[in-house]
Amino acid sequence: MYIGDYLGRRTIYSPDALAVVDTGKTPELRLSFAQLNERANRLANALRAAGVDKGDRVAMLALDGVEHLDLLCACGKLGAIHTALNWRLHWRELQQILADVTPTVLLYDDTFRESVAQLAEAETPVRHWIHLDGAGISGSRDFNALLADSSPDACFREDLRDEDIAAIVFTGGTTGLPKGAQISHRQIAWNCLNTVIHDLGRGDVYLNVFPMFHVGGLFVYTLPQVIMGGTTVLLKRFDPDQVLRLIQRERVTVFAAVPAMYQMLAQTPAWAEADLSSLRFCTSGGAPLPVPLVEQYTRDKGVRFKQGFGMTEFGPGLFALAPEDAIRKAGSIGRPNFYIDARIVGPDNRPLGPNETGELVLKGPSIASGYFNNAAAWGEVIDEDGWFHTGDLARYDEDWYFFIVDRLKDMFISGGENVYPAEIEAALYRHPAVFQCAVVGVPDPKWGEIGKAFVVLKPDQTASAEALLAHLGDRLARYKIPRHVEFLTALPISAAGKVLRRELRER
Repeated sequence: MYIGDYLGRRTIYSPDALAVVDTGKTPELRLSFAQLNERANRLANALRAAGVDKGDRVAMLALDGVEHLDLLCACGKLGAIHTALNWRLHWRELQQILADVTPTVLLYDDTFRESVAQLAEAETPVRHWIHLDGAGISGSRDFNALLADSSPDACFREDLRDEDIAAIVFTGGTTGLPKGAQISHRQIAWNCLNTVIHDLGRGDVYLNVFPMFHVGGLFVYTLPQVIMGGTTVLLKRFDPDQVLRLIQRERVTVFAAVPAMYQMLAQTPAWAEADLSSLRFCTSGGAPLPVPLVEQYTRDKGVRFKQGFGMTEFGPGLFALAPEDAIRKAGSIGRPNFYIDARIVGPDNRPLGPNETGELVLKGPSIASGYFNNAAAWGEVIDEDGWFHTGDLARYDEDWYFFIVDRLKDMFISGGENVYPAEIEAALYRHPAVFQCAVVGVPDPKWGEIGKAFVVLKPDQTASAEALLAHLGDRLARYKIPRHVEFLTALPISAAGKVLRRELRER
């Protein structure tokens, strides 16, 4: 069952259709599926000449660009494994990851030349360095020259099977080094099917703002768009003004982001004049989308929101909340997608009923194939019945809509009571002056832990700590109300747009 040559198959069906618009290039790069397939063939032949074979890892350290798709699809043809690295990590952390996954080839862009130079001088398994732009380090080969010198002939493994690994995608690494989830071709196919059922269609134009070293960047819509024959618009890094311009210029129909990004879009001066009429819907994930923000997008721009939930180990398309439920079921991640089974269980793995809070566990064919070189860690999250334990506290209501209460590790206990930061943050977002917020538990000699809120105010608004605490006092039980409020100019945000709570705790 050969399913790895996504671009080869798409080139048969729609060779001249626009596949990618890479706005990070000067001039911008607009590629058809036939052109994108030729690039992947040339890269696959070049990698094979460098000794890359089935099962070998090929690493990439780069901001978003078409080269991520070039490598993913070239690896798919060879049966090799695309391994994108988190460019936020220190080079010594990257060195440890390289020692674990042992790639012999590393592609990188000029932004990270200094880190790559450090890696090249250190001990790593990398033997071939390929720079995507700039001059590169000593001994590095130029990517575009490499493509030009390589054969465009079709290059693929006919013995590829659905359980072969297509990519290693690293988890967020909130404690210690991130774990590498093994993404099989089987997982990619099932994720695409869930995405199509989720309402991706022929002719869609998708703007990607997620970093492509995450499942959000590669697998939320980008690769399903290749399989479906749609267009994907890429930009190097999230920029609110550029995003609004591109939605209008490229007539984008599908857009996805995390709540922090949606907040920044609505705050930029370009928001007032932005034309978002081409959008069929926007998808939000990563955290609950504040209801006032949903109302603002609907009021100002007529945007319909889908909300969802995903994770590295199980694919991005796990749950979906339809636009008509955005207000009625505010805070919900929706219902499980068609080929996903979900339960809420207690500490003894006993399934819980409606409105009981426990851990969310999952089962289905879009699950990853374990952690690379870490069977012990995988064994800790898969129980004897095959359920994947997410580490998320959740509940579902009588209509089978699921709600994430919080992360197990984010919950804190104050005076013997469980406190869920997400609940407090949802209440804070109802204050008109709050732009962004995060609540963490901090040690307290009397209560064990108490809450501390970090708040970013809207540029044109003011509010005191006392006013915010009074606002919470009208909505929450006393034990849930933080004892301290600290105002910041910005929250620490990860490359995926999520709040880095560990940095707040370290403060």
